[in-house]
Amino acid sequence: MLSRTIAAAVQGIDAIKVDMEVSVDWGSGFVLVGLPDTAVKESGERVRCAIQQAGYDFPAKNVVVNMSPADVKKEGSAYDLPMAIGILAADEKISTDRLSRYMLMGELSLDGSLRAVKGALPMAIIARAMHLDGFILPRANALEAAVVNNLNIYGVDNLQQVIAFLNGEADLEVTDVDTRAEFAKAQGKFDLDFADVKGQENVKRAFEVACAGGHNILLVGSPGSGKSMMAKRLPSIMPPLSLAEALETTKIHSVAGKLPYGTTLLTTRPFRSPHHTISPVALVGGGTYPTPGEISLAHNGVLFLDELPEFNRNVLEVMRQPLEDRVISISRAKYATEYPASFMLVASMNPCPCGYYGHPKKPCVCTDYQRSHYMSRISGPLLDRIDLQIEVQPVDFDQMSSKQPGEPSAAIRARVIAARDIQTERFKGEKGIYCNAQMTPSLLHKWAEPDAAGLERLRDVMERMNMSARAYDRILKVARTIADLEGSERVQQHHIMEAISYRNLDRSDYLGSAGL
Repeated sequence: MLSRTIAAAVQGIDAIKVDMEVSVDWGSGFVLVGLPDTAVKESGERVRCAIQQAGYDFPAKNVVVNMSPADVKKEGSAYDLPMAIGILAADEKISTDRLSRYMLMGELSLDGSLRAVKGALPMAIIARAMHLDGFILPRANALEAAVVNNLNIYGVDNLQQVIAFLNGEADLEVTDVDTRAEFAKAQGKFDLDFADVKGQENVKRAFEVACAGGHNILLVGSPGSGKSMMAKRLPSIMPPLSLAEALETTKIHSVAGKLPYGTTLLTTRPFRSPHHTISPVALVGGGTYPTPGEISLAHNGVLFLDELPEFNRNVLEVMRQPLEDRVISISRAKYATEYPASFMLVASMNPCPCGYYGHPKKPCVCTDYQRSHYMSRISGPLLDRIDLQIEVQPVDFDQMSSKQPGEPSAAIRARVIAARDIQTERFKGEKGIYCNAQMTPSLLHKWAEPDAAGLERLRDVMERMNMSARAYDRILKVARTIADLEGSERVQQHHIMEAISYRNLDRSDYLGSAGL
């Protein structure tokens, strides 16, 4: 007899329908076709044991399972449940009346219990698009999938519960999540706050500008000056995720299997901080079985690279295209996929190998060659793509021991949100443009042209420092953000001046007095 169950396969961060066709006929053997990977091929033994634990005999016949469409790679262990149900239905052990109305996904343990799977959220989205009655999956994934409205989500613990439901012998409880209420309740909760930061007003101002316009930022300073400590507080001043951004971000983490247990939606912007030994594939994504990399896991959030020169140069160079296009396209011999990568790059580094060049009290022991070689680990094109380059000086004892708290994150965040609201209104008719950092050259001419005094000042600095055309664009984008924070419609000279002051690495004496 033939049976058909409905499953799904993840491609990129989306899912497509997969029909699990099962034939049980005279003969012996177990055949699985339809481009299954090793994990899917091994499912036969898991399914056999799970069916026996549920109180049924595995068919002593020839079992053929076809996963359609046959030209799409099927990966992972999530096909265990639809395969087991399909085999029992084809062997006439359970009713087939409901099979066409529900999607089934889940990994089976040998005792018949169900384990969590990756990609439950995009699978639920495709199930709703197919107008199915519901989606049956492991209870561990139920809350994640339940953010999709107009679809019944059934979280189950074992194979027996699914069989009883399909036979009409028992009902399953629908997992209900008020997505908007959950999303609103979790907004604004942060463990770290800028109120804990003593001094460093210039750096906090640079962070405010960076978050207000979505700009990349590099911190250069001695060990212990607070670079990492301040960077970790960035999510607390970034504008809140919109519901659409939260869904998109959650999809990426769902596909990568990075969602914490019991999570419905990611309600805060992601903060990813990979170690400097990371490989290019782990950063951009891909691999034998393609998964999102760190730059995609940081989508709509922050990618923090601590000790930037310690990263392999090849790793850093692969970021150049995603920083411009805000998407990463991965093409291999057997597949091609695309992941979103609209992230804010935050990096930190020491000024030299010993870390104390320019320190007010500790002498540097590095030679000029050593300092030059250390800085050359970061290419000019990559530095050009970093809008703000800030020198971080150590905090003196009086500031460090002060009991007066710094400005809280909530106050800074309010100004950031106000500036982002201006940008949202400005770019509402522009597809894919949401903040100043994403402006195209035509939008720069339209919205970021400085006044005559500002233009003349910019010309002087560009010629004196021999800056690139990309640096020119970055300065205008940052100046537009500074003007938005001030509520100014026009970019003025002092906005240009402040934006130029954030290009420290373009100066030959960037650790000394600028003298601009």
